[in-house]
Amino acid sequence: MTAWIDTLLFGIYPYICLAVFFIGSWARFDRDQYTWKSDSSQLLRTGSLRWGSNLFHVGVLFLFFGHTVGMLTPHFLYEHFMSAGHKQLMAMVSGGIAGLLAFAGVTLLLHRRLSDARIRATSKTSDILLLWILWVQLALGLATIPLSAQHLDGSMMMRLAEWAQRIVTFRTGAVEMLAGAGWVFKAHMFLGMTVFLIFPFTRLVHVWSGFGTLGYIARPYQLVRARRLNLPPGQNQPSNQRI
Repeated sequence: MTAWIDTLLFGIYPYICLAVFFIGSWARFDRDQYTWKSDSSQLLRTGSLRWGSNLFHVGVLFLFFGHTVGMLTPHFLYEHFMSAGHKQLMAMVSGGIAGLLAFAGVTLLLHRRLSDARIRATSKTSDILLLWILWVQLALGLATIPLSAQHLDGSMMMRLAEWAQRIVTFRTGAVEMLAGAGWVFKAHMFLGMTVFLIFPFTRLVHVWSGFGTLGYIARPYQLVRARRLNLPPGQNQPSNQRI
C-alpha cells in the first residue's frame, strides 16, 4: 500500500500538476484576461504590505531559482569543482536565509489580510487559502534544514535531485529515489507540486507576466510615422520617431 501511494503521489501526481499548470495558465490567459492580475490591496493599506511583499518576493524568487538549478542540474556538471556535500551545505545556508525572509514576509501578508477588516472583506477565499499553503510550505522547507544537517554527505539531496530529473525527463525509477526520505521531505515536495496545481486558478498567474516583461527589454523599436500636414512654405514636416 505504501509503495502504491508513493507511486501515485510522486510518480503520477507530478505530471497532473504540470499539465494543469501549463494548460490551465494558457486557458485562463486565453479566456479570462481581465482576471489576469495580482489583485493588489495596496490602496486599502500600504504599511505592512511593503515589508511583507518585499521580503516574500525576494526570498521566494531566490528559492524558486535555487530549487530549479539545484534540483535539475546533473551532478556531472559540477562534480569536478564541488562535492555533493558542499553543494548541500551551500543550499542549506543560502536556502535557509532566503526561506526565513520569505517566511517572515508571508507571515506579515497573512496577518495583514486576516486582521484588517476591510482587506479581509475584499479578499477571495483563494487568496487566504493560498497564503496559508505558502506559509505551511515555507515552514516545511525550513524544517528540512535540521534534517539535512544529519547527513552532510549530500546523499539524500542527490536522491531528491535524481527524482526531479527523472520526472522532467520522463524516465522510469523516479519513485525509487525517494526510498528512505522522511515525511517532512515528502510533505514539502507534495505541497510544492500542489502550488503548481492551483497556480492557474489563483492570483499567482501574474508571475507569468513578471517573466514576460523580460521580453520587453529586447523588443524592436516601434516606428511612429507622423501625418503629413499642410504647412506654410519653408516649415519642415515632423520627422519619424522611434520609441
